[in-house]
Parts: sequence; structure tokens; C-alpha cells
Amino acid sequence: MAVTVSPERDTVAATPMQRALREAFYAGAIALGLFVLFIGLKTDQNISNELILVQRWGLLAAVVITTAVGRFLYVAYGQPFLANQKIADVATGLLPASVASRFFLFPAFIVAVIVAALLFVFSRSLAGWVGAEPAGYLQFLRALAVIYALACVIYYFRGFIHANFTKLGIAALVLYPIIVVGMLSLMSWSLVGGLQGSLKWVDNFGIQILIYVMLAWGLNIVVGLAGLLDLGYVAFYAVGAYAYALLGTHYGLSFWILLPAAGAMAAFWGVLLGFPVLRLRGDYLAIVTLAFGEIIRLVIINWREVTNGSAGISGIPKVTFFGLMSFNVSDPNYIGKVLNIATSSAYYKIFLYYLILGLALLTAFVTVRLRRMPVGRAWEALREDEIACRSLGINTTTTKLTAFATGAMFGGFAGSFFAARQGFVSPESFVFLESAIILAIVVLGGMGSLVGIAVAALVMIGGTEVLRELDFLKQVFGPDFTPELYRMLLFGMAMVIVMLWKPRGFVGSREPTAFLKVRRAVSSSFTKEGHG
Repeated sequence: MAVTVSPERDTVAATPMQRALREAFYAGAIALGLFVLFIGLKTDQNISNELILVQRWGLLAAVVITTAVGRFLYVAYGQPFLANQKIADVATGLLPASVASRFFLFPAFIVAVIVAALLFVFSRSLAGWVGAEPAGYLQFLRALAVIYALACVIYYFRGFIHANFTKLGIAALVLYPIIVVGMLSLMSWSLVGGLQGSLKWVDNFGIQILIYVMLAWGLNIVVGLAGLLDLGYVAFYAVGAYAYALLGTHYGLSFWILLPAAGAMAAFWGVLLGFPVLRLRGDYLAIVTLAFGEIIRLVIINWREVTNGSAGISGIPKVTFFGLMSFNVSDPNYIGKVLNIATSSAYYKIFLYYLILGLALLTAFVTVRLRRMPVGRAWEALREDEIACRSLGINTTTTKLTAFATGAMFGGFAGSFFAARQGFVSPESFVFLESAIILAIVVLGGMGSLVGIAVAALVMIGGTEVLRELDFLKQVFGPDFTPELYRMLLFGMAMVIVMLWKPRGFVGSREPTAFLKVRRAVSSSFTKEGHG
């Protein structure tokens, strides 16, 4: 019997270094093609007000080289290192020590705490001692030391933090303004100085993040629980803001009356949006909701008799402490006069912080309770399979309308708070980019996960605010460099990284809320062919 043997080809496998060089070349070529028009060329105006092109080939070369070197290091050293982490030692049978255990060392933690403490204490004197430019780098070093120390604490107590994450998170949010004021008071040796210095940290890093947390949790009801892709969620945000602005300025109604009114009005518009999209799904649903958001924005711009058009509405009244105390210094019931404390504008920001924190926690509480009710389980069934949902006798019309109305209501609450905080609203605050950012927070955090969405909002919105503090980068890239303009690039990078690392988001989970608490064996009669 003849046996035919096919000749094997003589192939030589590429070494890891050759593969790294090849992929680095490809990465550099792709970066060159993507950024040659965005970074290499810049449009500007000359002294004659003529449009000219500014060539920035040096910056483009730096970006391309950085991309190629980063890819080379990852392929040549990063991938082999990660692969070796999964190989057990032959002699001991143990896996190598994790990267975290070798990075978060206790002596390094002590050094980071000391460095951060010293730089905090002498922060006001650094510029006079070493100069403005080195002081900027020392501030960046202080930020790195604080981040490393916090990461060490999280790593050392990760078990306890994981078991009590919700309680610890709420406690940290409640104590945040107190901690900020206390630390800044110690740095300035004055309580008044601590209060005034806390304005930026409480407003930009507290209130701003919590607004987006509340908006993302509201959109999570529509997208994460009901599975309805909504690209026009900013419309409900705008409805709530303009409802409070118009009724508050023209009729002088209190915030505590207009807050539920703005939520009800936004829910009404959510129901109106729900009716046209009852038979739509997927891309068609996304297009209709996107059009709805643009319609609301165009109505606000063109209905000048009511909304004042692009000029917006100013002079929106502030929130009072349930009518008992005011935050206007000229009022007789100003909080400083009533409580006999020093005058400061920080009181209003701290009060707004706790107000938006309470609204956000209310949103989370209602969402959790609704998920355990029949309507919440109907949302989850609709998300998984609409046809199967109908076959079970669930009214999909009512289910979709309740999802749109509930999500829109919380968007209206956030909008009314935004108007009270800003004191001014205009159509520029409710563009499509806001809907995209809110949806990106929901996707990155994990659709359906309240904790993951809060973490994603902290990273994305807090990261944008951190970019405003990195003024020392202007000394590296030039005085015209504006770090916060690169936030969308960072958003895109974050989405790519998270989608590769955690496809379902930071804390993504699709577990149903209704399941058997006790596992039970299934009889073999139900598992025969044709029976299950």
C-alpha cells in the first residue's frame, strides 16, 4: 500500500525581536497616515487675516516615533512578560509574583506619603524657592505621589474595599467637601482660606462629576436596562434646564417646586419620544433619538420669544435652603447672618454639592428598586429579546414608554440643577457631544452597572478637569499648548483600551435580577433529546 507524503515547506519563524520591529513599523505608518493632517498641519490666521497653514512636522515626528517605540516595547517585552506570568515555576509549582505586589511596596508607599505631605505643606513657597518652572514639575510630582499612595492603600485593603465598596464610596462622597476644606485650611493656616480654596475642588471635581453620574444613571435605565439606544438624551437635560430657567425667572417659583415640575415635563417629552419609536430598534432607533435631540436644540435656538435664542437666559434664581436661609449676601436671611459665621461664597457650592449628591443617590435608589420590580424585569427581558418578551405576554409598548419616561425624568432633574448651579443656560450647553459623552460613560462603565458607570464618570470627567491643572505641560510643548483640548483624544483612547481589556465595561454584568437562590438538580427526564 503506497503512502503519499506531502513535502513540508521550510519556514523559519520570525524571532520576537523581528516581529516587534515589523509591528512597530506598521504602527508608525498607521500613526503617520492618521495624524499627518491633524498634527502635521494646522490652520491659522496671519496679520492680514488670511488663512495659512502652519507646518508642525517636528510634533508629528514625535507622535509617530512615540507610537512606534511604544508598540515595539509592548511586543518585544510586554507580551513575553505577561505570558511568563502565567507559567508556574518547575521547582516550586508556584506562579511568579504579580506585577502589583512588586510595584506597590510598603517602603515606596512611605516615601510617597512623605513627599506628598512635604510638597503640600510648602506648596505656596515652592515658586519662590526654586522658580516657577521647577515648581510646576514639583506639583506634578506631588500629584503622582498622591496617586501612588492612594493606589497602594487600595491594593493593601482590596479585599475589604471590594466587600464594602458601596458603603465606603458613599462615605467618601459625603466627607469629600469636609476633607478638602480641612486640607486646604491646614495648607493656608486659615479656615477662610480653606473655604475659598475649596471652590474649585468642590465645584469642578465634585459637582461637575456628580452631574454626569446622575445623567449617566438616568440614561442607563434606557440603554443599560431596557436596551434602547438613545442618542438624544441631552434633549431631556435641556428640557429640565429651560423649564427651571423660564418658570424661575418669569414666575419666581422656588427650586423645590420646579425640581419635580422639570422632571415631570422631561418625562412627558420622554413619552412623546417613545411613541414614534415603538416599532424601531437598533440603528433606526438611534437615528430617531438623535433627530429628537437636534429638534429640541433647534427649537430652543429659533423660538426666541420664549427662550431668547442663542443669547440664552440669565439671572436664574439660586437655590435656597428650603426657604429658611439664602445664599445671597444682601438678603436678611443670608446663611452667614443666620448662623453667625464668616461670609464666604463656598457655602453655596458646598450646599449644591450635597444637593446633587442626594439627587444622584435618589437616582441610584430608584433604579435599584425598579430593577427588582416587574417593570425592571420587563426592561431586562426587552433588552435580551423583544420577540421572546412579547411571547411571554409582556406589553412592550408600556415597557418602552416607562423606560423612556423614567430615564427622561432623571435627566430633567439634572437639567434643573444645572440651571440653578450655572445661573445661565444657552443652547451651546446641550449639543450632541453631551449625549455622546454620557453614552460613552455608560458603555465604558458597563451597561446596567451603577458602580461601573460612577467609576467611568469619575475617570472621564475628572480626567478632563485634571488636564486643566497641568499647566507645566506648556513648558514642555510650548505656551500655545492647551491640555484640555485633547480630552476627546483621551476619551477615544480610553474607549479603545477598555473595549479591548473589558469588553463589557469596567464592571459590566448582564446577570438577571430574578434567579433561583438555591441550586436544584434537573431530572434526567427533562434532558432527553427533544425535551430540553
